[in-house]
Amino acid sequence: MLRESRFEFDRPRAGLEIELNLVDERGEPTMRNAEVLAAIAQPDWGTELGQFNVEINVSPEALSGDGVARLEKVVRDRLNHAEERARTVGGHLVMVGILPTLRESDVHEGTLSANPRYRLLNEQIFAARGEDLHLLIEGEEVLDAYADSITPEAACTSLQLHLQISPQAFAANWNAAQAVAGPQVAVAANSPFLYGRRLWQETRIPLFEQATDTRPVELKTQGVRPRVWFGERWITSVFDLFEENARYFPALLPLCDDADPREELSRGVTPQLGELTLHNGTVYRWNRPIYAVVGNVPHLRVENRVLPAGPTVADIAANAAFYYGLMGVLPYAERPVWTRMSFAAAADNLHAAARHGLDARLYWPGLGEVAAAELVLRRLLPLAHEGLDRWEVDPAVRDRLLGIIERRCVTGRTGAHWQAEAMEAYGGADRHEALRRMTLSYVEHMHTNEPVHTWPSP
Repeated sequence: MLRESRFEFDRPRAGLEIELNLVDERGEPTMRNAEVLAAIAQPDWGTELGQFNVEINVSPEALSGDGVARLEKVVRDRLNHAEERARTVGGHLVMVGILPTLRESDVHEGTLSANPRYRLLNEQIFAARGEDLHLLIEGEEVLDAYADSITPEAACTSLQLHLQISPQAFAANWNAAQAVAGPQVAVAANSPFLYGRRLWQETRIPLFEQATDTRPVELKTQGVRPRVWFGERWITSVFDLFEENARYFPALLPLCDDADPREELSRGVTPQLGELTLHNGTVYRWNRPIYAVVGNVPHLRVENRVLPAGPTVADIAANAAFYYGLMGVLPYAERPVWTRMSFAAAADNLHAAARHGLDARLYWPGLGEVAAAELVLRRLLPLAHEGLDRWEVDPAVRDRLLGIIERRCVTGRTGAHWQAEAMEAYGGADRHEALRRMTLSYVEHMHTNEPVHTWPSP
């Protein structure tokens, strides 16, 4: 199919998914996603892994003109409607990378969502592991815990950005997305707490890597690849990624289609490639290739999965504008960034950014190792500005959204920074009470839609 180029591509289109947490009036997690979804009653909302999670899928928009602003308005309108409906069953929506009030006792097999796929996934991962899950995250404080289900993964709530592109441009776009993953996380960090401990600026990254690991210790030491994976090399075709999936990762969900894709193709029917897409959904790349079919026409997307949800819709729109702007330039450079830096450097950047946020030191060709905020201000924001111009984004929309990224870098105030500062202000003998009060304050500011760098300290 790649060789015969039977893929839809007109102009790049952008869509997104947002995973959210559910809390009660006190800011504590509430296990009511079934009731909340029934109250919302909209097809673009769905379950996520934990009963305290929901997800919204937002249809793609062209980026040109005020497309990004329209995307922002659609998200705000749908979230406001969903919040109104959730309140009728005692729930409230929170956009945050990890819910600060989540306790270890909240995540166990009993709090998995009712969807049978999650149960099967849990059984298969633990059958592959043969032992309990060990979470060890060493940050400002240390988390050392064990779990007997994959439910800790549900603590990770993310923003997923989709970019539909042609097969010919896929490799360059995926490589570019990998190269900017570190700066993306540094400027958007929003997950400093887990189980009451202050860990990394974006604790979601190591938590997700550990919570979905199918490898027992002996396979780790043998070099078996993890299912949450940055990758190990730059690619030349989307085929490389699906080939790696088949080579390195056994199927977790043993479900098969009746249809024969070769036979369908010979009849002029575009195959859904059900086994390929199901298997791909259990390999958790930070930039995942997506194959989908709409109206008998296939297309390819890069699904960018490194960002946390929140803090506000304005912040989400700014994070999206920054990413899409960079993707308007970097894949088409005469000397692409991935030809001038090692793949290992890009992977190191991601983890440095997750640990230290805007204070991380990141490698970039031509600059060497620099502070993340300096890299964004000096090099990446001008590129994002140029990229949004290439997408023909309205200049007023461009300047407002990239201005949010600029001010975050200048002030050093990300969602993670505000959360840590607020927790200290509410501090005292009871850490959980401080986190609960901080969460209620966070939700109040979230509803103003004022970017997080403008939020006052408590």
